[in-house]
Amino acid sequence: MNESAHGHPRPASSPRGLRALSEFFRLEAAGGIMLIAAAVLAMIAANSPMAAAYDAFRDMPVDVRVGGFEIAKPLLLWINDGLMAIFFLLVALEIKRESLSGQLASREQLVLPMVCALAGVAVPALLFTAFNHGNAEAMRGWAVPTATDIAFALGVLALLGSRVPSGMKLLLSTIAVVDDLIAIAIIALFYSHGMSMVALAWAGAAIAGMFLLNRRGVRKLAPYLLLGVVLWVCVLKSGVHATLAGVVTGLMIPHVDRRNAVDDEVEHSPLETLEHALHPWVAYAILPLFAFVNAGLVLGGLSVDDMLSPLPMGVVIGLFVGKPVGIVAAALLMRALGWARFPDGMDLRAMLGLGVMCGIGFTMSLFIGSLAYRDPMLYEEAVLGVLLASLVSALVGYGWLRITLPDRARAGA
Repeated sequence: MNESAHGHPRPASSPRGLRALSEFFRLEAAGGIMLIAAAVLAMIAANSPMAAAYDAFRDMPVDVRVGGFEIAKPLLLWINDGLMAIFFLLVALEIKRESLSGQLASREQLVLPMVCALAGVAVPALLFTAFNHGNAEAMRGWAVPTATDIAFALGVLALLGSRVPSGMKLLLSTIAVVDDLIAIAIIALFYSHGMSMVALAWAGAAIAGMFLLNRRGVRKLAPYLLLGVVLWVCVLKSGVHATLAGVVTGLMIPHVDRRNAVDDEVEHSPLETLEHALHPWVAYAILPLFAFVNAGLVLGGLSVDDMLSPLPMGVVIGLFVGKPVGIVAAALLMRALGWARFPDGMDLRAMLGLGVMCGIGFTMSLFIGSLAYRDPMLYEEAVLGVLLASLVSALVGYGWLRITLPDRARAGA
């Protein structure tokens, strides 16, 4: 039996939780590889004779009527405000499931990834600030280097095959989930503007409706999703970023009911039904499409001076240096205090490799950059920093772990 740093038995993961984790890792790893491919295609399209068609695709006008509202946006914003709300819905479902029946349900299992994630947010933000504190416009993007892209990171880990211990995948995914939770709070607090109290009041009514459905034990998904669409329209009009509607809707979807007599392991869960339905669409369609329309950085005219300017360097140093420094220092402190230990199969070298892999920011970093910078030049600098940091973190993390992790398949042969 696994034991904690205090000698107490570690709570075993439930079969339901293990099944969810197995499906999660499989989809995230494959989706991460597609994410990388989409980013490469975007770079090729933006720096080739297809550049005009690529820009026209991103700027293509799309008009949609929802009830009495007419929403007219270019395709790029429909993806960033609309499809990414579905991504955030999935994130919220994963956070709720992990909190109720997964790796975040136990305080002992949560303490190490929680502290590592907090340090892995704070140190990159401080490093970015050190580079950009004299530029108020650049400082709007202080949160760009704070989040880990779990799909991209697990996609790179998948290339290492059996070398990667399950404890490393689990710790990485839990840190990334907590990262996402922090990023959601940052977006809500720092990237909302010009709020409409009327629209917020209607949004509050939609949330109250979902809360009442939940309290009355309604298990069908349709009423929640219908109110979720209403909430998205209201939030879009309110000045709060529309993706937060996905977060609230996800948290309102019911999971297992611990008050009834049905075994939680076999009880039908609306949350898991929706999560399983959405996960392939998000992993294989929404995130690659987001990467394709947002990662198309035009390289022509870029110089070394551009790459070394404070904004992109703040992002690169924040992700590539700040993430591993914050995460590894927090893990060592927790171990020294006897409050947590490294997962099975991981030593200090493996923890350092995990920290470097957490420097792959990509999806959430690009998303926060799009919220922070309205100036196209500043946004392009942020994209440059995110792409450089994610590429370097992926290559260095992969190389380091390939050297330091034993080949378990060969060792067992």
